[in-house]
Amino acid sequence: MHSHLIPGIDDGAKDLESSVRLIRGLRSLGYRKIITTPHINGEGFPNTPAVIRAGLETVRAELLRQQIDIELHVAAEYLVDEHFMTALENGEAFLTLKDNLLLVEFSFIVPAINVLEILFDLQVKGYKPVLAHPERYLYFAGNKAWYDRLRDAGCIFQLNLLSLIGYYGKGSQQLAEFLIKRKYIDLLGTDLHHERHLEMLRSPALFKKVDRLLESGMIRNAQLLGAEGTLQ
Repeated sequence: MHSHLIPGIDDGAKDLESSVRLIRGLRSLGYRKIITTPHINGEGFPNTPAVIRAGLETVRAELLRQQIDIELHVAAEYLVDEHFMTALENGEAFLTLKDNLLLVEFSFIVPAINVLEILFDLQVKGYKPVLAHPERYLYFAGNKAWYDRLRDAGCIFQLNLLSLIGYYGKGSQQLAEFLIKRKYIDLLGTDLHHERHLEMLRSPALFKKVDRLLESGMIRNAQLLGAEGTLQ
Protein backbone atom coordinates (compact mmCIF):
# COMPACT_ATOMS: atom_id res chain seq x y z
CA MET A 1 0.00 0.00 0.00
CA HIS A 2 2.98 2.28 -0.53
CA SER A 3 5.19 2.11 -3.61
CA HIS A 4 6.14 4.10 -6.69
CA LEU A 5 5.38 1.97 -9.73
CA ILE A 6 3.62 4.26 -12.21
CA PRO A 7 6.33 4.95 -14.78
CA GLY A 8 7.94 8.31 -15.37
CA ILE A 9 5.91 10.52 -13.03
CA ASP A 10 8.01 10.59 -9.85
CA ASP A 11 11.28 9.21 -8.44
CA GLY A 12 10.09 5.61 -8.73
CA ALA A 13 9.90 3.44 -11.86
CA LYS A 14 11.48 5.39 -14.71
CA ASP A 15 9.71 3.64 -17.57
CA LEU A 16 7.16 0.93 -18.28
CA GLU A 17 9.82 -1.78 -18.47
CA SER A 18 11.09 -0.85 -15.00
CA SER A 19 7.57 -0.76 -13.63
CA VAL A 20 6.77 -4.24 -14.89
CA ARG A 21 10.10 -5.61 -13.65
CA LEU A 22 9.46 -4.29 -10.13
CA ILE A 23 5.92 -5.63 -10.12
CA ARG A 24 7.20 -9.04 -11.24
CA GLY A 25 9.59 -8.90 -8.31
CA LEU A 26 6.78 -8.21 -5.86
CA ARG A 27 4.75 -11.02 -7.37
CA SER A 28 7.69 -13.39 -6.84
CA LEU A 29 7.76 -12.36 -3.17
CA GLY A 30 4.15 -13.43 -2.80
CA TYR A 31 2.29 -10.16 -3.26
CA ARG A 32 -1.11 -10.54 -4.93
CA LYS A 33 -2.37 -6.98 -4.70
CA ILE A 34 -0.61 -3.61 -4.88
CA ILE A 35 -1.94 -0.14 -4.10
CA THR A 36 0.83 1.96 -5.60
CA THR A 37 1.17 5.56 -4.42
CA PRO A 38 2.97 8.08 -6.65
CA HIS A 39 4.18 11.28 -5.05
CA ILE A 40 2.07 14.40 -5.26
CA ASN A 41 3.79 17.58 -4.11
CA GLY A 42 4.09 21.16 -5.20
CA GLU A 43 7.76 21.27 -6.12
CA GLY A 44 9.07 18.09 -7.70
CA PHE A 45 6.01 16.04 -8.62
CA PRO A 46 2.81 18.08 -9.13
CA ASN A 47 0.86 15.02 -10.30
CA THR A 48 -2.93 14.87 -10.50
CA PRO A 49 -5.39 12.00 -10.06
CA ALA A 50 -5.96 12.06 -13.83
CA VAL A 51 -2.24 11.66 -14.59
CA ILE A 52 -1.92 8.84 -12.07
CA ARG A 53 -4.99 6.99 -13.33
CA ALA A 54 -3.78 7.25 -16.92
CA GLY A 55 -0.47 5.70 -15.85
CA LEU A 56 -2.34 2.97 -14.00
CA GLU A 57 -4.21 1.95 -17.15
CA THR A 58 -0.96 1.82 -19.13
CA VAL A 59 0.66 -0.49 -16.59
CA ARG A 60 -2.45 -2.64 -16.23
CA ALA A 61 -2.58 -3.15 -19.98
CA GLU A 62 1.05 -4.28 -20.03
CA LEU A 63 0.54 -6.63 -17.10
CA LEU A 64 -2.39 -8.18 -18.95
CA ARG A 65 -0.36 -8.48 -22.14
CA GLN A 66 2.45 -10.25 -20.26
CA GLN A 67 -0.03 -12.37 -18.29
CA ILE A 68 1.24 -11.23 -14.89
CA ASP A 69 -1.42 -12.23 -12.38
CA ILE A 70 -1.56 -9.41 -9.85
CA GLU A 71 -4.07 -6.71 -8.88
CA LEU A 72 -2.83 -3.15 -9.33
CA HIS A 73 -4.61 -0.12 -7.89
CA VAL A 74 -3.57 3.47 -7.19
CA ALA A 75 -3.72 6.03 -4.45
CA ALA A 76 -1.11 8.77 -3.86
CA GLU A 77 1.46 9.89 -1.32
CA TYR A 78 0.74 13.54 -0.54
CA LEU A 79 3.44 15.78 0.88
CA VAL A 80 1.95 18.10 3.48
CA ASP A 81 3.05 21.36 1.88
CA GLU A 82 1.48 24.58 0.63
CA HIS A 83 0.30 22.87 -2.56
CA PHE A 84 -1.48 20.22 -0.47
CA MET A 85 -3.11 22.76 1.86
CA THR A 86 -4.41 24.79 -1.09
CA ALA A 87 -5.89 21.66 -2.65
CA LEU A 88 -7.51 20.74 0.66
CA GLU A 89 -8.99 24.20 1.14
CA ASN A 90 -10.29 24.20 -2.44
CA GLY A 91 -12.00 20.85 -1.98
CA GLU A 92 -9.99 19.15 -4.74
CA ALA A 93 -10.32 15.39 -5.19
CA PHE A 94 -7.72 13.22 -3.44
CA LEU A 95 -6.80 9.63 -4.22
CA THR A 96 -7.26 7.49 -1.13
CA LEU A 97 -6.00 4.04 -0.18
CA LYS A 98 -9.55 2.96 0.61
CA ASP A 99 -12.63 4.92 1.65
CA ASN A 100 -11.26 7.98 3.52
CA LEU A 101 -7.70 6.71 4.22
CA LEU A 102 -5.30 9.34 2.86
CA LEU A 103 -1.54 8.66 2.73
CA VAL A 104 0.46 11.75 3.71
CA GLU A 105 4.11 12.44 4.37
CA PHE A 106 6.02 15.20 6.11
CA SER A 107 9.23 16.93 5.09
CA PHE A 108 12.31 14.92 6.13
CA ILE A 109 14.07 18.15 7.14
CA VAL A 110 11.66 20.02 9.41
CA PRO A 111 8.11 19.30 10.57
CA ALA A 112 5.26 21.57 9.57
CA ILE A 113 4.77 24.11 12.34
CA ASN A 114 1.00 23.68 12.30
CA VAL A 115 0.92 19.92 11.70
CA LEU A 116 -1.74 19.20 14.34
CA GLU A 117 -3.99 21.88 12.87
CA ILE A 118 -3.49 20.38 9.40
CA LEU A 119 -4.44 16.92 10.63
CA PHE A 120 -7.54 18.38 12.26
CA ASP A 121 -8.51 20.11 9.00
CA LEU A 122 -8.07 16.83 7.12
CA GLN A 123 -10.50 15.08 9.42
CA VAL A 124 -13.00 17.92 9.24
CA LYS A 125 -12.96 17.31 5.47
CA GLY A 126 -13.74 13.66 6.12
CA TYR A 127 -10.30 12.06 5.72
CA LYS A 128 -8.39 9.71 8.02
CA PRO A 129 -4.66 10.58 7.78
CA VAL A 130 -2.22 7.71 7.28
CA LEU A 131 1.29 8.97 8.05
CA ALA A 132 3.88 7.42 5.74
CA HIS A 133 7.10 6.11 7.34
CA PRO A 134 6.93 7.95 10.71
CA GLU A 135 10.22 6.27 11.65
CA ARG A 136 12.04 8.29 8.99
CA TYR A 137 11.36 11.70 10.55
CA LEU A 138 14.50 11.77 12.64
CA TYR A 139 13.66 15.15 14.16
CA PHE A 140 11.10 13.29 16.32
CA ALA A 141 13.85 11.16 17.90
CA GLY A 142 14.66 13.84 20.48
CA ASN A 143 11.02 14.28 21.46
CA LYS A 144 9.15 11.03 20.96
CA ALA A 145 6.09 12.49 22.66
CA TRP A 146 5.30 13.86 19.22
CA TYR A 147 4.22 10.36 18.20
CA ASP A 148 1.68 10.37 21.04
CA ARG A 149 0.36 13.73 19.84
CA LEU A 150 0.06 12.50 16.27
CA ARG A 151 -1.85 9.41 17.41
CA ASP A 152 -4.09 11.52 19.61
CA ALA A 153 -4.68 13.78 16.59
CA GLY A 154 -6.11 10.81 14.68
CA CYS A 155 -3.12 9.62 12.64
CA ILE A 156 -2.50 6.01 11.88
CA PHE A 157 1.07 4.98 11.06
CA GLN A 158 2.57 3.10 8.10
CA LEU A 159 6.02 1.57 8.56
CA ASN A 160 8.49 1.07 5.71
CA LEU A 161 9.55 -2.58 5.75
CA LEU A 162 13.18 -1.79 4.99
CA SER A 163 13.43 0.31 8.15
CA LEU A 164 13.31 -2.97 10.07
CA ILE A 165 16.72 -3.99 8.73
CA GLY A 166 18.42 -0.58 8.88
CA TYR A 167 18.23 0.32 5.20
CA TYR A 168 17.56 4.01 5.99
CA GLY A 169 20.09 4.12 8.82
CA LYS A 170 20.31 3.19 12.48
CA GLY A 171 18.19 6.14 13.60
CA SER A 172 15.19 5.07 11.55
CA GLN A 173 15.60 1.46 12.62
CA GLN A 174 15.60 2.49 16.29
CA LEU A 175 12.50 4.64 15.81
CA ALA A 176 10.80 1.74 14.01
CA GLU A 177 11.54 -0.54 16.97
CA PHE A 178 10.25 2.12 19.37
CA LEU A 179 6.98 2.49 17.45
CA ILE A 180 6.50 -1.27 17.31
CA LYS A 181 6.99 -1.54 21.08
CA ARG A 182 4.42 1.23 21.52
CA LYS A 183 2.05 -0.77 19.27
CA TYR A 184 1.73 2.27 17.04
CA ILE A 185 2.23 0.57 13.66
CA ASP A 186 -0.98 -0.08 11.72
CA LEU A 187 0.15 -0.65 8.13
CA LEU A 188 3.25 -1.97 6.37
CA GLY A 189 4.53 -0.74 3.01
CA THR A 190 7.48 -1.48 0.77
CA ASP A 191 7.95 2.14 -0.43
CA LEU A 192 9.43 0.40 -3.48
CA HIS A 193 11.18 2.76 -5.91
CA HIS A 194 13.86 0.73 -7.66
CA GLU A 195 15.81 -2.53 -7.98
CA ARG A 196 17.93 -1.93 -4.88
CA HIS A 197 14.80 -1.76 -2.75
CA LEU A 198 13.54 -4.97 -4.34
CA GLU A 199 16.81 -6.71 -3.61
CA MET A 200 16.65 -5.72 0.06
CA LEU A 201 13.02 -6.83 0.34
CA ARG A 202 14.25 -10.37 -0.34
CA SER A 203 16.33 -10.39 2.88
CA PRO A 204 15.64 -13.48 5.08
CA ALA A 205 16.17 -11.30 8.16
CA LEU A 206 13.31 -9.07 7.00
CA PHE A 207 10.95 -12.01 6.53
CA LYS A 208 11.45 -13.05 10.14
CA LYS A 209 10.68 -9.58 11.47
CA VAL A 210 7.60 -9.21 9.26
CA ASP A 211 6.29 -12.59 10.41
CA ARG A 212 6.53 -11.47 14.03
CA LEU A 213 4.69 -8.23 13.22
CA LEU A 214 1.90 -10.05 11.42
CA GLU A 215 1.54 -12.44 14.34
CA SER A 216 1.17 -9.47 16.70
CA GLY A 217 -2.28 -8.66 15.31
CA MET A 218 -1.44 -4.94 14.93
CA ILE A 219 -1.17 -4.88 11.14
CA ARG A 220 -4.25 -3.84 9.19
CA ASN A 221 -3.16 -4.27 5.55
CA ALA A 222 -5.77 -6.99 5.05
CA GLN A 223 -8.48 -4.37 5.66
CA LEU A 224 -7.46 -2.71 2.38
CA LEU A 225 -8.32 -5.75 0.25
CA GLY A 226 -11.41 -4.13 -1.23
CA ALA A 227 -9.59 -0.94 -2.18
CA GLU A 228 -9.97 0.56 -5.63
CA GLY A 229 -8.11 3.83 -5.18
CA THR A 230 -11.11 5.96 -4.31
CA LEU A 231 -11.57 9.57 -5.23
CA GLN A 232 -12.94 11.50 -2.25
